[in-house]
Amino acid sequence: MTQPFDPYSVLPPVPGFTLRSADIADGHTLDVAQCSGLFGGPGQDRSPQLAWDGYPHGTRSFAVTCYDPDAPTVSGFWHWVVYDIPATVHELAADAGAVGGKNLPAGAKMLANDAGRAGYIGAAPPPGHGDHRYLFVVHALDVATLDIAPEATPAWLGFQLLGHTLARATLTPVYGEPA
Repeated sequence: MTQPFDPYSVLPPVPGFTLRSADIADGHTLDVAQCSGLFGGPGQDRSPQLAWDGYPHGTRSFAVTCYDPDAPTVSGFWHWVVYDIPATVHELAADAGAVGGKNLPAGAKMLANDAGRAGYIGAAPPPGHGDHRYLFVVHALDVATLDIAPEATPAWLGFQLLGHTLARATLTPVYGEPA
């Protein structure tokens, strides 16, 4: 069986660290809370709780992303992008991705996801499309802030992360809609 493409495999390798969550786990199906209601489903568009440790000395900030590489587009689908998370923050509570950023730690910022919404949008694969992977990634960065315009795209942030990522931690739950 062919292994699914790992979009991080084309980037320069970096060390890993520990990412854990009370809400999601590698290979486990997302709960309805982390699925999308915006696309007409029963979801709640509630970002999962995430906590991390073991990141390298010299980390000055973090970014958190959620990306679906299995979306039926040539560019995948960015569900959530948070950056400029201070190095003193080691956890995002559930629903930190609420639209408008009211639940983010001080200093952290969100970009609009691929649905044009500055907040977390949950899983919503097309019916019958099979399981999609949702890559929740915490990036440990060597800068305190990234020079990113508020209207920038998640892909632009990803390009900016390229030269500043010291380490990366990932959890990859799945979700699929039956036919």
